[in-house]
Amino acid sequence: MLTKKQLDLLDLINRKVQKDGVPPSFDEMKEALDLRSKSGIHRLITALEERGFIRRLAHKARAIEIVKLPEALEGRSNGFTPRVIEGDKPAVPAAAAQNGNQVPLLGRIAAGLPIEAINDGADSVSVPPNMLRNAGAHYALEVKGDSMIEAGINDGDVVVIREGSSAENGEIVVAVVEGYEATLKRYRKRGSTIALEPANASYETRMFREDQVEVQGKLVGLIRTY
Repeated sequence: MLTKKQLDLLDLINRKVQKDGVPPSFDEMKEALDLRSKSGIHRLITALEERGFIRRLAHKARAIEIVKLPEALEGRSNGFTPRVIEGDKPAVPAAAAQNGNQVPLLGRIAAGLPIEAINDGADSVSVPPNMLRNAGAHYALEVKGDSMIEAGINDGDVVVIREGSSAENGEIVVAVVEGYEATLKRYRKRGSTIALEPANASYETRMFREDQVEVQGKLVGLIRTY
């Protein structure tokens, strides 16, 4: 799963290469994506390269080659505008996704140092009906890491998330940090500051400005396979 920032950057690079024959400069990327520093661009480019969408050519300035495009961008050239939910999670119709208590398994989420959620779009999981008792779309993510073990969430568990963009203090949420890092943490708002708290004494609470954190949904259940 590409985040919205990654998708926007890939789209920008592709359009610039098609128009001018060269990719945009880092300053152009930073301005177009409204990022405060070039380090954010470096992380987005690295993520796109690791997923096989682009290739950086050694010893050449501004040398980025488009290897492939996701369906969302391929569709734009045909007049199709993909539906993207704010926060970068692919739209999945609730009725279709939850038919027979099935919810889409959208990939992996970090319960440790933040990594990007990774989606292959191929799987779904069966969940007990009581996990879906609240209205709204739900999705599932596989947990990677041990920062939430004191909340009973272990590496390899599958968490069921109810989609939403708000949370109450103390709730465990899927949060996207600065547009490209997704993590599972306990949410606390203190004035204009958001604290993302682990449930493991080995990890530190991370503090962010309110505009740096987007809530993707709340934890409503957990599935563990023995």
